[in-house]
Amino acid sequence: MNQQLIIVVALGVLCFGALAFVLLAPTAKEKAKKRVSTMEGGGKRSRRAGAAPVNDANSKERRKKLTDALAKVDDKNRQLRKKKRITLAQRIEQAGLHFTPRQFYIGSAVCALLLGFIGLITGQKLWITGLLFVIGGLGLPNWFVNLAKQRRQKKFVDEFSNAIDIIVRGVKSGLPVNECLKIIARESPKPVCEEFNQLTEGIKIGLSLEQALMRMQERMPLQEVNFFGIVLMIQQKTGGNLAEALGNLATVLRGRKLMEGKIKALSAEAKASAMIIGSLPFLVMGAVKVASPAYLDPLFTTKMGNFILLGAGLWMSTGVLVMRQMIKIKV
Repeated sequence: MNQQLIIVVALGVLCFGALAFVLLAPTAKEKAKKRVSTMEGGGKRSRRAGAAPVNDANSKERRKKLTDALAKVDDKNRQLRKKKRITLAQRIEQAGLHFTPRQFYIGSAVCALLLGFIGLITGQKLWITGLLFVIGGLGLPNWFVNLAKQRRQKKFVDEFSNAIDIIVRGVKSGLPVNECLKIIARESPKPVCEEFNQLTEGIKIGLSLEQALMRMQERMPLQEVNFFGIVLMIQQKTGGNLAEALGNLATVLRGRKLMEGKIKALSAEAKASAMIIGSLPFLVMGAVKVASPAYLDPLFTTKMGNFILLGAGLWMSTGVLVMRQMIKIKV
């Protein structure tokens, strides 16, 4: 009885403390007001210390233009995210492959028939042959397209900061932005040159820079391209030092790449552990099969054994997916 009373009292005290914390803690608006007042106070002190006075009217107008430009860019990005799932043609374009959706479907059908035929001539069971047919028709072709897309995006990110440096040096030397984009389209390695070539071609046929950048972002849906488009659009609408803004962007992108490399190095041990844990059941099964070939036959010849294998496969797949999400860190 005394223990129950102590537990009830402890829970009551804990609930009272949590309620007091929620009621007495400052709200987000109060924190924001406090930060703004601190910044304004710091600005006033810096002006009193002898800083050059700033024209309030010009400052407010520039701030308003910058806010409007950021709001417009944010709205457009939100609309892009709300769009329906990308089509097969867009996926093929993002992967940099040169075949049509019709050719993709034909290749998928051929791959499905090939794997199904292999299952038949090897004497597999009907459900295994059907599984091979589905894998050949839906799994392998989509995996190939996704793999090509990831590799192309990785190559683009590796060279994108160098392309931005070309624009920075060109602007500092007096070249217009369009001419810098043409230099990147001519001299940069693939796939950067391909994307900037389509960007410049779009501008040539009458698209505005904003429309051309939006199409570039659809072809290469990366945060780096989004940052690049935001910087160019804000500079076009509000003015400012484009070379300095793009130079800072290049520095940020290189910092992101360096951080990604550090994360990969630090998570290499966890990835190796996940690979070892994921391969252990198959290695043990292979070793048992070699040592005692008839020991595991009931798993493949009986209905209960097939259910056990199916359940083990589902649990194994779940564990692999969970471990993959645990070691997957986005910068």
